[in-house]
Amino acid sequence: MDCYGRGEAEETPAFLLVFRARLLPEYLVKMKSIAFALAVSLSCSPALFAADTPNVVIVYGDDVGYGDVGVYGATKIPTPFIDEIAGEGLRFTDGHCTAATCTPSRYSMLTGLYGFREGVRILPPNAPLCIPTNILTLPKLFRRAGYRTGVVGKWHLGLGAKGAPVDWNAEVKPGPLEVGFDYSFLLPSTNDRVPCVYLENYRVVNLDPSDPLYVNTAPEGHKSTVYPYGRTNPEAETYYPGDHQHSETVINGIGRIGKMWGGKSALWNDETMADEFVAQARKFLERQKKEKPFFLYVSSQDIHVPRAPHPRFQGKTKLGKRGDAMVQFDWMVGAVAQALEDTGFAENTIFIVSSDNGPVYDDGYTDGSTVHKSSEEADLGHDGSGPYRGGKYQIYEGGTRVPFVVRWPARIKPGVSAALVSQIDFIASFADLLGIELKPGEARDSRSTLEAFLGKDPKGVPFTLEEAGRQVAIRSGNWKFIPGQKQKGAQLYDLSKDVGEQKNVRAAHPEVAKRLGAQLSALRKGKGLRGK
Repeated sequence: MDCYGRGEAEETPAFLLVFRARLLPEYLVKMKSIAFALAVSLSCSPALFAADTPNVVIVYGDDVGYGDVGVYGATKIPTPFIDEIAGEGLRFTDGHCTAATCTPSRYSMLTGLYGFREGVRILPPNAPLCIPTNILTLPKLFRRAGYRTGVVGKWHLGLGAKGAPVDWNAEVKPGPLEVGFDYSFLLPSTNDRVPCVYLENYRVVNLDPSDPLYVNTAPEGHKSTVYPYGRTNPEAETYYPGDHQHSETVINGIGRIGKMWGGKSALWNDETMADEFVAQARKFLERQKKEKPFFLYVSSQDIHVPRAPHPRFQGKTKLGKRGDAMVQFDWMVGAVAQALEDTGFAENTIFIVSSDNGPVYDDGYTDGSTVHKSSEEADLGHDGSGPYRGGKYQIYEGGTRVPFVVRWPARIKPGVSAALVSQIDFIASFADLLGIELKPGEARDSRSTLEAFLGKDPKGVPFTLEEAGRQVAIRSGNWKFIPGQKQKGAQLYDLSKDVGEQKNVRAAHPEVAKRLGAQLSALRKGKGLRGK
């Protein structure tokens, strides 16, 4: 049974049909579009079109690659719900996150700043909040326009103040509420890192004070629950074994990064995590009122390791737990979309589905995946990067070119767009939509691509940056330039002829490489991209 008491998807044909009746009759859609067009222009103030201001929901996958979704070419993983939503909205074929790893991508989407400017990289357990509380963020922008804001799911942007270890038995802050969210229900870090508990607003959910929670260090003589140390007790890893890095604290039979003690009553269940996030997203939607718009960021743990899909999804593909977890993510997208339907918000809600970076297969656990990186070979005939080279951790297109779907029944005509767009441009684009003028120092890497998101601009931004680790590359039209490193010289690819980035044409086009190299250097040293 799913979290709504329904049977498994394959036993309930109606579950596959829930989106068929989503749209209102065509004449009503047209009438609403006309009314909105009369009320909204870029010169209008928010007050003039408050009644038609759209809600915004972003459902964010974790390590979901371009080729993991049916409408983007997947044939071995069924994704009927994402496919349905893509058919009702605008599907971008050149849509990007900013980085090939999760923390900097999430940071960039929420701040409009590239992670490399602040040295933001993958955060360890108990890391402090990496978003300054005094800067503009995406939820703060929406609050300026009178929105209610919420985040449900994976966070991985740190919690607490720098220089002060988090006390998980008290109020955990600063965090999402200090950067603009009115409500939060979090997986604090990632599912492969401790602490393995949920955090609602400032408090750990279901924490027993008699079993205090400690992360990384614990006081001498403590009496909190002691979990197996996987490196010396590998037999405790009963779900499946992890590598040396992922074998510190064993929770639910799965080794994790980092040390943890206590909090046994608050432990999450890995296999019900998607259900929990859907339930919390639905509760947030049910609390909203029609007269006040909202922004909801739903951040899935799928298909990040350790992959532990609910038993009802296990065996749905022939690709092991990675493929099955992708089916679960598809279900989650569909369940959130259905919640919008049930609450009457779907018609005037901008619904975005995307991912934080490209795919990875074997990433620390023996879960049935066959390869370490998508650039080496396909996993049993499935390549999560689609036709693109690389994946998570890599500077090539497969690292940042991800599924990118935008649906807004009231305004956006269904179709496919080749416009170059990036998640970092959400802040400027929504500011444009809402008639909010950004100050010079705010979200300074974010540029408005509103017309592209609405399907009116087929080109998008003239260039964008992509990062992986300490590398930063530039996309300019069909050109992709990667500066040289000690181990390898500079690379230039013509994506109009070579989408797989197999032929370095730097020697044949030295003038292009020189121009893009100089542009990239100037942009990295500059204060931001807006206005460029």
